[in-house]
Amino acid sequence: MKFRKGLKIMSLALATAVLCGSLVGCGNGGTTTSDGKTQISIAGWPTKEGKDKENAEAKKARFEEANPEFEIVPDNWSFDLKSFYPKAAGGQLPTVYGTHFTEVLQIIAAGYSADITDQLKKDGLYDKFNPQVLDLVSKDGKVYAFPYATYALGLAFNVDMMKAAGLMEADGTPKQPKDWYEVAEFAVKIKEATGKPGFVFPSANNNGGWIFTPVAWSFGADFMEKGSDGKWKAIFDSPEATEALQFIKDLKWKYDVLPANTLIDGTEYYKIFGTGGAGIQITAGDLPAKLTQYGMQPEQIGMMAMPAGPKRHVTLMGGSIQAVSNKATDKQIEGALKWIETSYTPIVTDEFKKNTETDISRRLEKNELIGIKSMSIWNTDTDAVQFQHKLIDEKTNANPNHVKLYNDFVADLGDCELRPEEPVCAQELYGILDSCIQEVLTNKDADCAALLKKACSDFQVNYLDNLDY
Repeated sequence: MKFRKGLKIMSLALATAVLCGSLVGCGNGGTTTSDGKTQISIAGWPTKEGKDKENAEAKKARFEEANPEFEIVPDNWSFDLKSFYPKAAGGQLPTVYGTHFTEVLQIIAAGYSADITDQLKKDGLYDKFNPQVLDLVSKDGKVYAFPYATYALGLAFNVDMMKAAGLMEADGTPKQPKDWYEVAEFAVKIKEATGKPGFVFPSANNNGGWIFTPVAWSFGADFMEKGSDGKWKAIFDSPEATEALQFIKDLKWKYDVLPANTLIDGTEYYKIFGTGGAGIQITAGDLPAKLTQYGMQPEQIGMMAMPAGPKRHVTLMGGSIQAVSNKATDKQIEGALKWIETSYTPIVTDEFKKNTETDISRRLEKNELIGIKSMSIWNTDTDAVQFQHKLIDEKTNANPNHVKLYNDFVADLGDCELRPEEPVCAQELYGILDSCIQEVLTNKDADCAALLKKACSDFQVNYLDNLDY
């Protein structure tokens, strides 16, 4: 998941889809040029002059030269929930558009992404995907989206603050907390050594609920289950979820390791960490891109594995995907995947090399940390993964031991379970959990069990009971 505002308005979107049902199956606008080229429109095209736009235009030129039967049509629209469903229902989606794993199941259910299974098999890619990742974009054995970025949550830490607390080895490898209670102990040591909060936890705009879910899973909690009738039931009014929420409450009132600000959205979450306002946070491997604006230097950033909970060792997996419009013709699907595959391929082509090298050079220019080897969409033995990892090793701009424990964790999860986000109404769930987190951080006498009982009931009545099955 990426931090963002807003909730899904599925009922309105699906109602609109019914009214516009006669449009389904048509091509998305004109699909060919006067000289017979198939047009492929690409969402999210950069509008601002600069390197991003220059790189996109250069990629377009190279693609069209190598694939003269296709023409790339830039489209400046980027995915957002408010505009997506009306746009989709009206048959106005670009041929290729990006979104996140949190949205993909509902997009597939609504029928707005094309079945790309046959083309993936024809291109020889189907069996090269990480099966855990491919499963998240599949339904009934068919693939409906192309995953291009995945993540597994771990712990980020401020190297200077961990050193001050005596939590770093001489070679720059951090000490790894084995469980959440040891994380709290680390946070106490950081605060004692630096006077700064040892930990930061989000609480607003759905961010708190999102980060809370894997913590709760590790305490043995589950949030929903699907009955034999196909309907979903909220089940997080449980002792396990209560224990997890109590842990968050204890970070404030027992351990006293959190910032004074208790209303922390996604922006504030990274600002606090990036400005040295907290020693540890839960985050994904794309962390460096979020910190450059705050002046945090590469050698100050470290990452380690997700700790275990009392009942499970589990982390959350998510990421981003490229989908092809349900209006696309077979020829457009072919061209769309050719376009996507120039950047995301298990085969080390000249184009792939250039795109990968360009991306790392761009990140170095922004003074981002290079060294984190995030979870891949591909099997780890593919040429592309090996090439990327070798390039990261060559271009590392900080002590690689600062991120070694996270890299090792992602490469071999061992006994750690990898779980996707909750299958339905995830954003609405996060919003409700935000309220619980805010209450326990502002009210020392808050009753965790009572809060979750009400939250569970509200989630059931207001969202799960209203799903269009």
